[in-house]
Amino acid sequence: MSLTHPIIKSFPFAFQGLKTALKDEPNFKIHLTFALIAIILGFLLKLTGLEWLLLITTIAFVIIMELVNTSLESIVNLVSPEIKDAARKAKDVGAAAVLVSAIFSVAVGLLLFLPKILKLF
Repeated sequence: MSLTHPIIKSFPFAFQGLKTALKDEPNFKIHLTFALIAIILGFLLKLTGLEWLLLITTIAFVIIMELVNTSLESIVNLVSPEIKDAARKAKDVGAAAVLVSAIFSVAVGLLLFLPKILKLF
């Protein structure tokens, strides 16, 4: 049996996870909307290769954090359906990780886009 066989079989599960997040998670939709806006702005403002690398890495970081947080929330809900302090803490810290990544993305966006926008005026 080839090593690629299990890897190839895992792709449908990964794509299903993306579909589930898109369907069920409003914050995921918000992050994707802002990512699309940032990408369009990047084309309009003619980002350099290095700027694109930073932008795409930042977008991926926020999306990954949102997906991890969604997974964490689902696991916590499964193992602790009743409200417990540890479950609340896990969910709050997961949400904080997404918040920090989103704040970071805004800072990167400002550093990338603001100087280019100001040059237009």
